[in-house]
Order: sequence, then C-alpha cells, then structure tokens
Amino acid sequence: MNLRQIEVFRAVMLAGSVTDAARLLHVSQPGISRMLAHIELQLGLRLFERMKGRLLPTPEAQALYAEVSEVYGGIRRVSERAEELKSGARLSLRVLASPSTALVAVPRAVAALASEYPAARIYLETLPTREMLSRLTSREADVAISTIPTDNALLASKPIGHWRLVCVFPTGHALAAKRLLRPRDVLNERLVSFSRDTPQGRIIADWCASSGVEAASSVEVRSGQMACALAACGAGVAIVDDLTARACRTDDLDFRPIVGSPSLDIFALTHQGFAPSVLGKRMVELAAASLKQIVRD
Repeated sequence: MNLRQIEVFRAVMLAGSVTDAARLLHVSQPGISRMLAHIELQLGLRLFERMKGRLLPTPEAQALYAEVSEVYGGIRRVSERAEELKSGARLSLRVLASPSTALVAVPRAVAALASEYPAARIYLETLPTREMLSRLTSREADVAISTIPTDNALLASKPIGHWRLVCVFPTGHALAAKRLLRPRDVLNERLVSFSRDTPQGRIIADWCASSGVEAASSVEVRSGQMACALAACGAGVAIVDDLTARACRTDDLDFRPIVGSPSLDIFALTHQGFAPSVLGKRMVELAAASLKQIVRD
C-alpha cells in the first residue's frame, strides 16, 4: 500500500462510510469507492462488509488498521518535528566573533536572533582569528564574524560590513579640535601601539609605512579595548578600529576618523561543506544589519 491508499483506508476506518470518508478527505465519493476496491484487490483481502450504507471492518481490516495507526503516528511526529525546527526548538547555533565585533555588533545580532527564536540555544564566544578558523574547519562552530579575511579552502567567506582605523585619545586632548585627523597628526603623538604579531599591529604598521611616517610607541598592547583604556588614562593616543572606538567611547575617551586610513571588510565565515541552518543564515543577516546600524549611530 502506498501513502495515498493508507490515507483512504484510514479515513474509511474512522468515518465508517464511503460518503463520510470522502467528506473527510475532501474528494469525491466514487473516487473513494474505486480506491477501496483497488486496495482490496491488490491485497487479496476482504476489508469491509457492506451493510445498509455502512462499512463494517473485517478482523483483517482491524489488524491492518493497527499498523496504519503506527505509521500515522510516525508521520505526525515528523510533522511536529518540522514545526519545531521551523521555530528553532531543539536547534543550537555556535557563534564565534572577533574581539571588536563582539563588543556591540555581534551581541546585538545574537539578542535579535534569540528574540526571533526563543526556543533555540545560542552560544557566543570571542576568539583570535587563528582559533576561529580552527573551530570552523573542525565543525566545532557554525558561523564566525571576523575582521580578518581567510583563504582557507574549507571555509566560505562573505563580506557583511566594513571597519576602518580611527584615533582614540583622552577627552580634552588637542586632537579633539579637529573633525578629521591626518596621519601625521596622529603619528607625531605618543602612541599606544599593537604588537606586530597581532593582525591590528600588522595592518597599522603597513599603513604607517605607506604614509611615510614612523610611529613613536610608548606602550604596546594586544587588544583594542586595552589600547582604549590606556588612551583614556592619558598613556597616549591609540589607533584602533572604529568598532572598538565606538564601543569604548566614554566621558574620558573620544575618537576621530583619520584621512586615508584603510577601510577593511568584515566577514561571515562558514564551512563550505555544510549548508547553513535557518539560525545560521539569520545570524549572518542580523550581523550585517547590526554593523550598518552602528555606522548610523
């Protein structure tokens, strides 16, 4: 018996007549009669006795109906599971983020995702780029929002936003009088710099070299947040990404854009060998929207 035949047989068992079974399935009465006759012929079994317009199931029909009920129970569970998946129930998403995107952009996106899919479980972790790539390739994470591109053949990389270098300094610093800073304005100041083995350090070093200015560094750090904290305390000015500058801006810390500073992409990274889940796709959309909103703010 195929699924349609099972459906007709079940409807007749439940309704007790061809007329009511046809009404239950929203089909014609002759169609039900033909299908029922075909089922009996195919099985070589008498399933019903006709009596005064009613169909009385034979013992064989009752035994068959017990099996059909189990099949329908399985179909119902499949339908229920599909609805759960649609709502995010029993689904999880493992999100990784670069430190600067994890300050505001990614948390906003995760909050929006959790609001849309309250039954889902979402895990968020901040990691350096190398560790994010390792987690993604080993399938220990589902999506990463990264400020650094990758050429890893196993990973798909989609630009979803931009970041650029800005200068942070203590509130009341002389640089606050200018709307836009030039490279020499910044690099002639005492500088809180990044270690050269960090992605930020390499980007800033390349930019300084292209600008023909050598930065005089007084303090060296490995994170944008630490650079901002030191700048706020008067240890010097710092060149950081605008995401970190916006997130760390306080009454003690201000920032300005730098003319000619590079604009770099922010990427959503996923595994090439696996299709993203509903949650994964939505997370990327919300992260892109969050990054645009930060720029407007």
